[in-house]
Amino acid sequence: MESQDVYRLLAHIVLVIHFAFVSFVVVGLLLTWIGYFLNWSFVRNFYFRAAHILAMGVVLLEALFGIVCPLTTWEIQLRKLGGQVVYEDQTFMQYWIHKIMFFQMEQVTFQLIYGCFFTALLLSFFFVRPRAPGWLTRKIDAGTEETEYATNKDNPETENDPRPS
Repeated sequence: MESQDVYRLLAHIVLVIHFAFVSFVVVGLLLTWIGYFLNWSFVRNFYFRAAHILAMGVVLLEALFGIVCPLTTWEIQLRKLGGQVVYEDQTFMQYWIHKIMFFQMEQVTFQLIYGCFFTALLLSFFFVRPRAPGWLTRKIDAGTEETEYATNKDNPETENDPRPS
């Protein structure tokens, strides 16, 4: 395998990772609301929700401060090192992934879209409250060293919580 082929392969991998990241942000919000109405327990998972809002927060901050996404930068650099003309000499999948992910609009338009999406995520935290992780709800009685778990009255899943109470 030539070095240019390695760079092209790495560029493809970065593109797929970038697409997965964007999919996680967009589909994650949809799944949160669908899961809320269908009582899917994972949509209340604290770590899923924290990673989701953190990912969108990074996107919003990049847009507000005019920072180009590092994944985009890496992909372009790897394509150039691979001898490719960036975004002209593409495979079928590259073409469609780029078509889906990248739009030609003014920066302020992206800032507004990302701001609205981030607001929707914050609202989902209020309306579809995530379960607090065990380390936040655990209380240890100093005298008996017994662990007591607090329950969230707003969380319908606490009735079926297998943890000791």
